[in-house]
Amino acid sequence: MSKKIAIAAAVGALFAVASAGAFAYDGTITINGQVTSTTCSINAGSPNISVQLPTVSASTLTTAGATAGATPFTIALTNCTPVQGAGTAIAYFDDMDHVDMSTGNLVNTAAGGAPNVQVALSTASGTPIALQSGGTQGQTPVSVSSGNATLNYTAQYKATGKAGSGPVSTYTTYSISYQ
Repeated sequence: MSKKIAIAAAVGALFAVASAGAFAYDGTITINGQVTSTTCSINAGSPNISVQLPTVSASTLTTAGATAGATPFTIALTNCTPVQGAGTAIAYFDDMDHVDMSTGNLVNTAAGGAPNVQVALSTASGTPIALQSGGTQGQTPVSVSSGNATLNYTAQYKATGKAGSGPVSTYTTYSISYQ
């Protein structure tokens, strides 16, 4: 009987050693970051922003890429406490559930919404914000060294094909990233 137990133990040890190779490391992921004391008050303590796009005719959005209804909006940063090495800020739009990953625009989530219509965000200078790209999303960070900064943006309708009529509604979340 003890011979059978010894053989069973040996076989079990052999399987344990053989299976160890299945868990070999293939690489390393190194994660770096920074915690900063830089903070700002956002829009005087009201960080939620509502942008009302104007009503436009579907005839202004007849081809893919056509835009209409450009509407500016601002994220005002005040009472910033910058520290050395973190003197700029940028808004990072981070709700990927509402982004068309092929266009980088916000999808229309309105029930019975206008077909072939998305909402594109851009900087005040007209540079498209590539919401699907991560990083700075094509934006230039703004200095907060004076204690205040204004982040200016534009939202507008953008056609993905010949637009139909209907409501347009979407949203994204944002975070202020201090660099």
